[in-house]
Amino acid sequence: MSDNHTVQTINPATNEVLETYQLLSATEITNKIQDSETAFQDWKKTSFSERSALFKKLSLLLKDRKQELAILMTKEMGKPISQAKAEIEKCALLCDFYAEKAASFLSPQNKDFEGSEAYVRYDPLGVILAVMPWNFPFWQVFRFAVPSLMAGNVGILKHSSNSFGCGEAIASLFLEVGFPKNTFQNFLISGKQVKQVLENNHVKAATLTGSEAAGSSVAEIAGKNIKKTVLELGGNDPFIVLADADIQLAAQTAVKARTQNSGQSCIAGKRFIIVNEVYDEFVEEFKAEMSKLKMGNPMEETTDIGCQAREDLAKELDEQVQESIKKGAKLILGGKRNNAFYEPTILVDVKEGMPAFDDELFGPVASVIKAEGENHAIELANNSEFGLGSSVWTKDIQKAKKIASQIESGSVFINGMVKSDPRLPFGGIKKSGYGRELSINGIHEFVNIKTVWIS
Repeated sequence: MSDNHTVQTINPATNEVLETYQLLSATEITNKIQDSETAFQDWKKTSFSERSALFKKLSLLLKDRKQELAILMTKEMGKPISQAKAEIEKCALLCDFYAEKAASFLSPQNKDFEGSEAYVRYDPLGVILAVMPWNFPFWQVFRFAVPSLMAGNVGILKHSSNSFGCGEAIASLFLEVGFPKNTFQNFLISGKQVKQVLENNHVKAATLTGSEAAGSSVAEIAGKNIKKTVLELGGNDPFIVLADADIQLAAQTAVKARTQNSGQSCIAGKRFIIVNEVYDEFVEEFKAEMSKLKMGNPMEETTDIGCQAREDLAKELDEQVQESIKKGAKLILGGKRNNAFYEPTILVDVKEGMPAFDDELFGPVASVIKAEGENHAIELANNSEFGLGSSVWTKDIQKAKKIASQIESGSVFINGMVKSDPRLPFGGIKKSGYGRELSINGIHEFVNIKTVWIS
C-alpha cells in the first residue's frame, strides 16, 4: 500500500514489502534542482580526463558490487538473477566505452573556408531530467547518465516507483566513486511531480523511456516550455522469417528474442511474421524450443522466466491474450497466469485487429503471423503504430539489405535478435519515440552544437 506521500516497493515474486519511501515535497524539489544547477556550474569546467577517470572507477565498482546490485534488481522487479548480473556488466561496459570515446565524440570540428575560419563545438546544456522505467532499472539509467555527465551535464533521475531502491543505489554509487555531490541526483517523486521538475527553468531537457502515454505527457510539458526531449517508447517488433532462412536457428533465437527479461522488453521480438512455405516448420521448432524454458523463482540461476514486474501487469497481459483468442487466435502453448507469473505462451493464426497484432504485449507471449510472401511480410511488419526494432531472417544477405531499407523501424537486425550496443545508435520512429541514445549520436542529443565563426 502507498499513500499520496509515500511509496512502497514490493517483491512481485513473493508479494513482500521491501521498503517504504517518503516522496519529496514541492519545496524539496525546488531546492534539490537548485543544488543540481550549482553543481553544474562546477562540473561543466572539469576536463574529459577527470570525468573519464571517475567513470572508469564506477565501472570497476559495478563489477565489484554485481551480485548485491543484481539481487536488489531481482527483488524489486522480478528479473531472473542471471540476467540481472548481465545487466550490471553491460552498465560497466558502457562506462568504459564513453570514458574512452567521449572526448573524441565531442572534440571541436573544424570547418575552414577560404579567408575565414570556423569550427563547431559541443557545450553541455545543464540539468537534464531522466524519467526511467522498471524493466531495465540499471541499464536504462546508465545509458542516459554516462553520456550526459561525460558531456558536462548533470542528471536528475525520476525512477519508476517500483524501482526506487535501484535509483537510490545508483545515486550512492556515483557518490562513492567520487562524483561531486549533486552531479547525479535521484528524486523520489511521483509521476505527477515530474511536471514541477520539467517546468523549472534550471532543467534544460528531458529523456524518457517508458509507455506511449508517459512519453506524450512529458513531451507536452516540455513542448510548452520549449525544452528538448528524447523519447524511447513501446515497440511491437516484427521478426520476419523468409523461406530460405535457417529455421532451427531462427526459432532458437526467436525464443530468446521474445522471452528476454521475462518478455518485458521494448525491443523484444513480438510479432513473428513467417512466410507460408516455412510457417508450419517454424511453428513446430518454435514451440519445441519455447517448451524447454524453466519458469520459477527469479533468484535461482537456472530460471529462464521469472515473474512479471507487478501482478496487475500480468493480469493486463492475460486480458490481451484472452481477447485475441476471442477474435480467432489459437493458443498452442502456455496461456496461464499464477499471481505475477505468466507462462511462456504462443498464439498462432494472429491477424490485424487482435491485441496480439496491434498492441504491445509486454510479457512472454509470442504472436505468430502467416505471410503470403516476402512483400506481404514487409507490409505486415510496417502495419504498426510502432517502429523500434526488427529482425529479418534469410540466407540471401543482399535481399535482406534491400528489405532493411523498406522496414519502418529504428533498427534492422539480419539473422540476429535486436539488442542495444554502446557502439551503435538506439531509438525508434513513429510511436516508438524519437531521438537516439548510445554511440556518438546519443552524446550529441544533450549538448549545444555551437558554431564559432572567425572572420
